[in-house]
Amino acid sequence: MPDPRPLPALWTNVQDQLRRAVGESTYALWLAPLELRGREGDVLLLTAPDEIRSWVSDRFARVLQSCVAAELGPEVTTSIVPATEAPPAPRAARTPSWSKPEPMPTLNPKYGFEQFVIGDTNRMAHAAALAIAEMPGQAYNPLFIYGAPGLGKTHLLHAIGNYVTAHDASLSVRYATVESFTNHFVHSLQSGSTDQFKASYRASDVLLIDDIQFLQSKARTEEEFFHTFNALYESGSQLVLTSDRPPRDLAALEDRLRERFESGLVTDIHPPDMATRLAILRKRVQHDRITLADPQALEVIAERITANVRALEGALVRVVAYHSLTRRSIDAALAREVLDTLYPAARRRPSRSVHEVQRATCEAFSISLEELLSARRSQRLAWPRQVAMYLARELTDQTLPAIGREFGGRNHTTVIHACKRTAERIGADREAYSIVNSITQRLQEPHGDRLD
Repeated sequence: MPDPRPLPALWTNVQDQLRRAVGESTYALWLAPLELRGREGDVLLLTAPDEIRSWVSDRFARVLQSCVAAELGPEVTTSIVPATEAPPAPRAARTPSWSKPEPMPTLNPKYGFEQFVIGDTNRMAHAAALAIAEMPGQAYNPLFIYGAPGLGKTHLLHAIGNYVTAHDASLSVRYATVESFTNHFVHSLQSGSTDQFKASYRASDVLLIDDIQFLQSKARTEEEFFHTFNALYESGSQLVLTSDRPPRDLAALEDRLRERFESGLVTDIHPPDMATRLAILRKRVQHDRITLADPQALEVIAERITANVRALEGALVRVVAYHSLTRRSIDAALAREVLDTLYPAARRRPSRSVHEVQRATCEAFSISLEELLSARRSQRLAWPRQVAMYLARELTDQTLPAIGREFGGRNHTTVIHACKRTAERIGADREAYSIVNSITQRLQEPHGDRLD
């Protein structure tokens, strides 16, 4: 007879058994990141971050299988898949996939405000998220948080949800990615259950939507989300949205939806600075009870990994894994050795502005800035304009839509085309390569020689 207990409860019991079997420190480092994806027949699907998946599969397969069998039965096996990999497709003989939609994402209890490391690059987003969690629907509504992947946007969404759930059980909290919202909506259309779909979202007191940029180019889903947004906003419910870019750069969305996103508080998260990166690593070391032979090991990691928090923590996991395999102490030398093969020390180059790139390109081609930014398409101007866009993409930290705006309000597809054409031309034309290389070298000179 099938176990009547829900699968998440059974997985919680498995986790407790694993914790007792391997010890708290080992569990926190290697097994705590495992997350339940679902069950496909007699296979329990788990996800794990890329940096530890192979290691966990090889090193802990036996104890994992033992704990799963003890809780779910000896016939149940496990499969650890990448976090981005979909579960196996149902066999043809089974009910069509749309009749059994994937379970909706749930809040991750590991993501709370107390685990979030605050720095200058995320202070505003953290403060806004905390204010919303304390007073849903009364502080900032909607809240729109944007930034590159891996900087903590999803962490803040879950932190809001966990805080509200813990402090006011009467409030209904719903977390969803745009992908899960879309899948749920499509299922409701195919199964004739749109009323239930609408009720499941519009009854929320707090709706948390991740990766809203993927709503672009999904016309029917966008229409439904627009009405869901309006219904919740008018009822005083709290809405929190995350994206990899600001609302103004979501060019494929309808204006009416972008306007609603911008009607509340729009705040961003930038890559963490050195002090924040060190604080993140120290907190992770303390939480996972990692023993360091030399604290400078963390400085090596923090100096090398600058892009995002996910890569930063992943680098620490790799160093610890190498320590486990070789029994060498975790010091600066070990950190450098591990990271040299994975994250080679990059040559530092000066960060330039789009305007500096434009000025340098104009001087190299003897044209005016007005001509460069004009709508004229003569070859005398088209090639320098493509070069300038290409160099702006290579030498600045601006997004493609932002670069397009700096070139007379052009869209990001124009910038992509310019970059592609320039790359092709400098690869085949020595003269083109020479002039682009000359501009690049000038722009990479120390900032003391500013062009503007």
